[in-house]
Amino acid sequence: MKDVKAPTSHSYREYLIESLKDPEEAAGYIGAILEEKDPEPALLRNAIRKVIEARVRMNSLSESAKEHHEKLDQMLTESAGSEIYSLVELLEALGFRLEITVADMDLSSDSESTEIGELELSPEPANL
Repeated sequence: MKDVKAPTSHSYREYLIESLKDPEEAAGYIGAILEEKDPEPALLRNAIRKVIEARVRMNSLSESAKEHHEKLDQMLTESAGSEIYSLVELLEALGFRLEITVADMDLSSDSESTEIGELELSPEPANL
């Protein structure tokens, strides 16, 4: 039998950061955390940090995005993300869902501003 090594945490983390350089992957990663029925605010903070790290490695994080991240990170630290998860729950109760999609913009390092994603409301049948 061939000797097979399991990937280490470090190599998985590197793989994850590399995959999050793809805007579709990053949007799906954050979106999946927002869809959790038992939200864990620390996971949301961590996911956003990993997406930010991927953008930093690509040299495609604007000063504006850095400032917004700092403000959001502070808010998530202080409130444990209760506002965000309350919004998600309210939208679901109204028959909508919060969806993270990639904005139509140039994500190259030459761009002046790089946004993480665009929030979109999609109608969904209400669970009555």
